[in-house]
Amino acid sequence: MDITTQKKDGILTIAFNRPDKKNSITAAMYQMMADAIRDGEEDRAVRVLLFCGHPEIFSAGNDLEDFMNVKEDVADRPVAQFIRHLSLATKPVIAAVSGMAIGIGVTMLLHCDQIYAAQGTKFSMPFAKLGLCPEFASSRLLPQIVGYQRAAELLFFGEPFTAEQASEMGLVNKVLPAAELMPYARAQAARLAALPPTSLRVTKQLLKARYSDAVTEQIAEENRHFSAMLQEPAAKEAFAAFYERRKPDYSKIFG
Repeated sequence: MDITTQKKDGILTIAFNRPDKKNSITAAMYQMMADAIRDGEEDRAVRVLLFCGHPEIFSAGNDLEDFMNVKEDVADRPVAQFIRHLSLATKPVIAAVSGMAIGIGVTMLLHCDQIYAAQGTKFSMPFAKLGLCPEFASSRLLPQIVGYQRAAELLFFGEPFTAEQASEMGLVNKVLPAAELMPYARAQAARLAALPPTSLRVTKQLLKARYSDAVTEQIAEENRHFSAMLQEPAAKEAFAAFYERRKPDYSKIFG
């Protein structure tokens, strides 16, 4: 299975399990994660959700071939279900990130409550490089977390940044040696699972209350732009260059 799940001691672990493809996410994987989150929300025995990948890769983001072959509007795809369920999750969500996180592999983290990263992990959000715009409310949440100028730099240039830089920006809670990442994340999840669930649910609700509606609106606005930009020349050139293993040429594309 490209997504594996496990329930144990009040913790639902949702793991990317497609290492041969750098854990790039297909529509089927989005559907499995959306279903897993919904199941975790409905199961009273589940107290905490924990996302993880493999030591060498968290997720390379969308599987571009699969993504481009799906004909539905972005808002109708399984990715939209995943985004909706994760952004509206009422239970604590932890992410343990190692290796590399790209695109939605980063923006999904903005909806997690605690993020732990292994030393040597690299993050990047190369949307502009692909002729696209940010998604998953990252254009709103990222500036709130790291400040406008840093957010603009990360989203304009799409250059990789380290786990240590992510921690310094406030994006990551703690950076650990790779061997300690999962034990620490599971221990933190276990600490939360031992707390009163109503207390955690209400605390999370209060923390997010002041911007929850705005986040939902931003996701919808980004989706509208993202769907349109997928059909434009810049994105088509970016994907063609990716498949042809060359650098994209935007010199003849005007906005």
